[in-house]
Amino acid sequence: MSKVEDGTQVKVHYTGKLNDGTVFDSSQDKEPLEFTMGKGEVIPGIEDAVRDMDQGESKQVTIGKDQAYGDRRDEMIIDVPREKFPDEIPQNVGQQLMLRHPEGQEFPAVIVDVKDETVTLDANHPLAGEDLNFEIQRV
Repeated sequence: MSKVEDGTQVKVHYTGKLNDGTVFDSSQDKEPLEFTMGKGEVIPGIEDAVRDMDQGESKQVTIGKDQAYGDRRDEMIIDVPREKFPDEIPQNVGQQLMLRHPEGQEFPAVIVDVKDETVTLDANHPLAGEDLNFEIQRV
């Protein structure tokens, strides 16, 4: 077994599950996930898991939330006054949208509550606060 060096292109098939067994993502029946080691293109826990895998090898790993998407953060819950909410965007619970930070970067959010005066958005990653279980095969 040899260590996969930073800068190496790696391909993996994976199935990700929550602790209750719910599958949240999978590359099965699709193209494998391809990324460059050390570039931060995937969560740190995936890089750590793949770093010591040989081509063709499979393994199961649990990646703690600290090596995945971190804890859910209350400051990522945002109340927007309804008058500042664009009319063309449906104000329905569950509606996903992209927000733009004042510095220009975009990030996703989901409407979690709609009241007379405010629309509440959750900009936490949907998997924040979760430990993730992966079946990984390096291809």
